[in-house]
Amino acid sequence: MRVAVDAMGGDNAPSVEVEGAVAAAREFGIPITLVGDTERLRQELGKHNVQGLDIDIYHASEVVGMHDAASDAVRRKKDSSIRIAFELLKRGAVDAVVSAGNSGATMAAGMFVLKRLKGIDRPAIAQIFPTLRGKTLVLDVGGNVDCKPIHLVQFAIMGEVYARHVMGVAQPRIGLLSNGEEDSKGNELTRETNSLLKNISFDYAGYVEGRDIFNGMVDVVVCDGFVGNVVLKLSEGLAEAVGKMLKNEIKQSFLSKLGYLLASKAFSNFKRKVDYAEYGGAPLLGINGVAMICHGGSNVKAIKNAIVFANDYASKGVNQRLAEKLETEFAAYMQQRDPVKESVVG
Repeated sequence: MRVAVDAMGGDNAPSVEVEGAVAAAREFGIPITLVGDTERLRQELGKHNVQGLDIDIYHASEVVGMHDAASDAVRRKKDSSIRIAFELLKRGAVDAVVSAGNSGATMAAGMFVLKRLKGIDRPAIAQIFPTLRGKTLVLDVGGNVDCKPIHLVQFAIMGEVYARHVMGVAQPRIGLLSNGEEDSKGNELTRETNSLLKNISFDYAGYVEGRDIFNGMVDVVVCDGFVGNVVLKLSEGLAEAVGKMLKNEIKQSFLSKLGYLLASKAFSNFKRKVDYAEYGGAPLLGINGVAMICHGGSNVKAIKNAIVFANDYASKGVNQRLAEKLETEFAAYMQQRDPVKESVVG
């Protein structure tokens, strides 16, 4: 498996991307292609010991900026690092793409170059959250702010397949994010989606609330991209704030400092669990290939883990399993259910 890294995307490109790629190649033996300005990437690689590492460079003369209009930039900047990375994936030169650049452009490039899987109207960005029982996958966390019920049904199917084949959950439980557990709660979107999901043959738990993401009650939480992105940013902000609050409290007295020293391992483990860098990136589900979207401010650890994550995802053939699931169960379901048909053409 070879992973292409959009080395010009992200707030700290290309230094962070290059160092993260070197770390992934050295620690895990993953072959990597850095996509971007050849001269700059050679300069960055020169700062590291890369002897014996399978890292090459593929030149791209343009960069999609964080403030560029996603779809327009992908079409206009044909030699951008993110588009070239996906072109390499389409040609089979690499097996996965990792980018910390413009997430909208990454999604647009994936759809434009690779196209969507059959049966998928909207790809979704999926994010893993730490919980009391392990991990929970939430999707969509920002790819689609306006959704129809059929889109959320598709997210649920993709999340279920991902949970089984990547997260290793034998029988994933799926929940639909709402403002209460009762069927009467929610809005028009969630109520119709809830009705449709009850007829899908997987373990559907019904409505779940925001707190259920972290108690591990379900393995997959489904929502539209607007709500999902609020959940993601709130969680990131809360984890950062809690860390700072703890530091401030620890400084208040000698006993607090002593207690911190005694419990330093526990604090370290907690920090690791809530650190986004541990999970690297968020898989873009629903395109005809493997892509990992990273935080714009990703550090070296996050880039390294995203590469490892992408390599693992590609090696397990999740996209093929997802395509098979959509072609069989969901295709038959769509033919049988008039409400779904109406949602597709509506």
